[in-house]
Amino acid sequence: MLSREELANAIAADRRAGRRIVFTNGCFDLLHPGHVRSLRDARALGDVLVVAVNGDASVARLDKGAGRPLVGERDRAEVLAALDAVDYVTIFDEDTPLEVIRALEPDVLVKGGDWTPDAVVGADVVRRRGGRVELVPRHPEFSTTELVRRIRAGEAAPGLERPGETVRKAGSSSEGTNGENL
Repeated sequence: MLSREELANAIAADRRAGRRIVFTNGCFDLLHPGHVRSLRDARALGDVLVVAVNGDASVARLDKGAGRPLVGERDRAEVLAALDAVDYVTIFDEDTPLEVIRALEPDVLVKGGDWTPDAVVGADVVRRRGGRVELVPRHPEFSTTELVRRIRAGEAAPGLERPGETVRKAGSSSEGTNGENL
């Protein structure tokens, strides 16, 4: 894992190479399809996707519920780093990612559609240097908080009603039985 300074240097090199830097952040506790879709949408807005993950202490301060996060910060970062859409992952312990945004100066700042552009932390920093703020669709059918609630209540997870479907990785040569290109 890169330090914030090392990451800033790597991003600067990417920028010198003409790459557009996209930044997003979140807790990503129990990675689910909504996260993956949002990250894929964010990546489509540029050439390099940086994901800043709330550290364990930061998640606890967000009042996500008892026992959160469920997955430790380094493990959450590892899972995110394994995704094709993600180029860099960093962990921040502050309440907001503002200091990371200041250090990296992304070209595009991305949050979910449940935000308004002016409410996105760091929007002013990105816009001041000519960047933009983009909102990607939110997938309300997926939520870690809701998944935890369902587990505790003994309820089935969404999607279990579609047995027999096959999903394929984007770019795969074979098509899933449901025809989806995932």
